[in-house]
Amino acid sequence: MQKYIRIIGTGSAAPDQILTNVDLEKMVETSDKWITERTGIKERHIAPKDKVGSDYACLASQRAMQMAGVTADEIDMIILGTVTPDAPLPSTACILQDKLGAKNAAVMDIVAACSGFIYGLSIARALIMIGQVKTVLVVGVEVLSRFVNWSDRNTCVLFGDGAGAAVLRGSDKPGGIINAYLKSNGSLAHLLQIPMGGSRIPLDASNVGHEDRYIRMKGSEVFKAAVKAMSEAATKILKICELESKDIKLMIPHQANIRIIEATAKRLKLPMDRVYVNVHKYGNTSAASIPIALDEAVREGRIKKGDKIMLVAFGAGFTWGATIIEW
Repeated sequence: MQKYIRIIGTGSAAPDQILTNVDLEKMVETSDKWITERTGIKERHIAPKDKVGSDYACLASQRAMQMAGVTADEIDMIILGTVTPDAPLPSTACILQDKLGAKNAAVMDIVAACSGFIYGLSIARALIMIGQVKTVLVVGVEVLSRFVNWSDRNTCVLFGDGAGAAVLRGSDKPGGIINAYLKSNGSLAHLLQIPMGGSRIPLDASNVGHEDRYIRMKGSEVFKAAVKAMSEAATKILKICELESKDIKLMIPHQANIRIIEATAKRLKLPMDRVYVNVHKYGNTSAASIPIALDEAVREGRIKKGDKIMLVAFGAGFTWGATIIEW
């Protein structure tokens, strides 16, 4: 049994190809100014046709394992969050396990959209605490560019591809993941979805070109729900952990939209210099968003030993959640 569960390594990866707002001006009726003012996004990474999510998940995982000083055969479990799997079957976690050579690892995919990494951390923490596993690799990865309608200017400007990972292990030293708060509301699922491709509406020759195979979003409704849910999650996790906003050294929110990030920070009375933002470089990478930002913050020295950091996210489903970690 382990009382303290720590992140001992982080890693991230993204495609080399970058699609800028200026590039998008040539594809749809939009402008760099319009996109920047409404989202804060300047560019996003796009995977080439010969690459899939597990390729970037593998690279991010290897970087996290290298930082942690952990070998592939020490991984007991891989928990992978994605809504853009390599294929419907098998799980992308299975494919990643093989690519890493993590022969001793059990695996699972979880589908919690942008909240996937926080959900994964919570599951990993619980499994380590009860002694079922010792070392867990938690990954968030997306190749959203394959599910974007590039003629829809309201959605195609938002999303990008990438992966982030973290290695978790029990520790005798106080700190680590203090607690988590998870929530959902499936009654709002219709506001952000990919209607086709499942068993309800399978893809076939008659509908393969239909726009319902791509991401569909009611932007203003999603924005309102996101601000409300992320603010609630942040407030709840502070209460659960018996902390106040002033105790948080750095908040790492889901990187969907700068206005959502700023609104959440404002409600917490948290100055923006204590909020990590990289949405301008990646756009919305869903489950990969928070682990990419976490890895960058760690490697940039924004997080020091003993710092309390908050991760908070909101995603399709709807799902949302938050966790506080003492580094």
